[in-house]
Parts: sequence; C-alpha cells; structure tokens
Amino acid sequence: MIVSPEYVGRTCRPLEVRVTPRRAMNYAAAVEDDNPRYLDDTRPNGLLAPPMLAVALTWPISANFAEYWGDSGFPAEILSRQVHYSEHITWARPLRAEELLTVTGRVAAILPHRAGTHLVIEYTAADGTGAAVFTERIGGLLRGVKCDGPGRGEEALRGGGDTPDDAPPLWEKTLSIPRLAAHWYDAGADIHFPIHTSPAFARFVGLPGILYQGTATLSRAVASLVNAEAGGDPARVREVSCLFTAMVFPGDDITLRLHARQPAEDGATRLAFTVENAEGKTALRAGSLLIGG
Repeated sequence: MIVSPEYVGRTCRPLEVRVTPRRAMNYAAAVEDDNPRYLDDTRPNGLLAPPMLAVALTWPISANFAEYWGDSGFPAEILSRQVHYSEHITWARPLRAEELLTVTGRVAAILPHRAGTHLVIEYTAADGTGAAVFTERIGGLLRGVKCDGPGRGEEALRGGGDTPDDAPPLWEKTLSIPRLAAHWYDAGADIHFPIHTSPAFARFVGLPGILYQGTATLSRAVASLVNAEAGGDPARVREVSCLFTAMVFPGDDITLRLHARQPAEDGATRLAFTVENAEGKTALRAGSLLIGG
C-alpha cells in the first residue's frame, strides 16, 4: 500500500463537544487521579477538567472517521495498518468542566518511517469566542504503508526537549496498573477499541491479552508529575509529548522516571520523563511535560 503526501492539509467536518463536570470526574476516576480540582464541586472557582481529557474530546472524530473525513478524500482503508505512535498536546489555558468546544481537524504530516509511514492528524478545540483551548497532534504509524516521496509536514513533529532517555533519573516512582484499568479507561474516558477490552480480539491479532491504553499510561504519568512537580495544580500544564514504543498490560507495574528539569520561557519548566513497562522496555519514550511558572 502507498499513501501520497498530497493529503497533507485536508480537513474534516467540525465536531461540537461539551465538557461537563461528569466527564471531568469520570476521566479522573478512570486513571485513579483523585486531585480535588477534578472532583470537588464545592470549590469556589468550580471544577477543572484533567488536561488529558483532551484525547477523549477528539476521539469521536477518529472513531467515526468516514463520517468526519469522508469528504476529504483521505484513503481510510490504510488506517487498518495504524498503531498509535506519537502524541503531542498544547493547552492555551486549562480545560473548564462546563463549556462547549468546537473541534476542527487537518492532516498535518505524512512522512516516511523505517516501518512504513508516520501520519499526523492535528485537532484544535476552540471555545465560543473562537479562541483555541488546546491543539492535539496524534501520530499514527502506518505499518507496511509506503510514503510516496519525501513526505510533507515535518514541522508537525516538533515538541519536547532534548534530554536523552538514558540520562540518570532525578527520581522514579512505581505505578500499579490494576487488572480492570483498561475497562475503567474504556468506560470513564468513553474511548472504545476492542484490543483494550476483548481478550478474544487481542488473541486474534497475536497478543497474549488486552493492552492498557497508551493515552491512559500517559495520563497516569502526567497526573503523577503534576502532583510531584507542579504542586498538584493542573492549570500549570502547558504541553506534553511522547512516543509510544512498548506495550503495557493490565495487572502490571510500570515505572515513571523523571530525567531532567529544564528552564523554559516565561519561567516555565520542561520535565523530561520516560515510562518503563514490567518487562523493562521503554513504553513511553521522549516524554516531555511543560509546566508553567
């Protein structure tokens, strides 16, 4: 199979999605994040939504690709070869637990990769004034799909610092992934894919069992970093990025490691992190979290 970079710039039909207190609470509960800013609706300024709820708000477009992308001409059949490979989200401001957002999407990059093609789709969520609230760049690795030519959109891959993953950690923390964690995330995030909940489907595609979702692993890492490095204040989160490079299974322990704190603009700090799975493989590589001052 071959995909042409000519599809870079194609857009999808917009999606209106409402952030509600229930969605904020459910997402936090799905990753066992008990930060009261997501759960205590007696707080004077109301609830915030977990920053990583962004991935759930854009999911309906990905889940209904033909409906939202059908007019773009993008060849949906190649998505059967896709695995989630990279994630990059920037927030202009915190997500509030009661607002209506409009999500628009475009194909941001189609680039050759040693395993096939790196496809990046960019979603931007704007509030009622038209101001952007967050931008998500989802990178999919199209295995066995050849990129026709040198590709386009390399600028969409920006993000993160330059600290090597093998830099000695400043600290590390073991995070336990309960056996029901994938089902909790499926329900609480409202992100459904059978490889995460159906043992029969997982075995059909050659896996020993269901996988824990990559964005759920990232969400647990972000929650721990916010608590340890940002005083538990999710409003300070500005940007996160990582590569998904190994599998995590429910019932396993994972290890979060902070490798560096790097000064950034306007008094912010960029945290370089990795997550290792139970087999000692790096499940999240090149992790970067930008925390505002």
